[in-house]
Amino acid sequence: MKIFFKLMSALFFSLIAVTTASAADRAEKVIYHVSDSSNATVALRNARNHLDQSPKAKIVFVTHGPGIDFLLDGAQDKNGNPYDIAVQELAARKVEFRVCNNTLVSRNIDKSRLLPETSIVPSGVAEVSRLQIQEGYAYIKP
Repeated sequence: MKIFFKLMSALFFSLIAVTTASAADRAEKVIYHVSDSSNATVALRNARNHLDQSPKAKIVFVTHGPGIDFLLDGAQDKNGNPYDIAVQELAARKVEFRVCNNTLVSRNIDKSRLLPETSIVPSGVAEVSRLQIQEGYAYIKP
């Protein structure tokens, strides 16, 4: 009986090691949800730090409402620093930036004002939900 328990214990710990290794090998999938551009500087810095620690992470910014403002051409932070440089650097690291079309329509913003690194989704909140439920993304609200 003692041998049986030792074998079962060894099997159990082997399964945990395999499960942990395979989980560690999977790339993280994370939504950075920005609904207010006053948080954009922090969100961009968090994403950069995230990628520095987890280079395989797949990060998608989903923006709506006032959260799209940092993705407009010429947008600057409160210190006058342009956002486009940070966005370009993150896009070069495969970060995606998605903008809510409902916001563009309701605020009468032409899509030509968006930075070229962006893509438009029908609804920002629906995109957050879809990514979480259908694609298994984790959620971060900076």
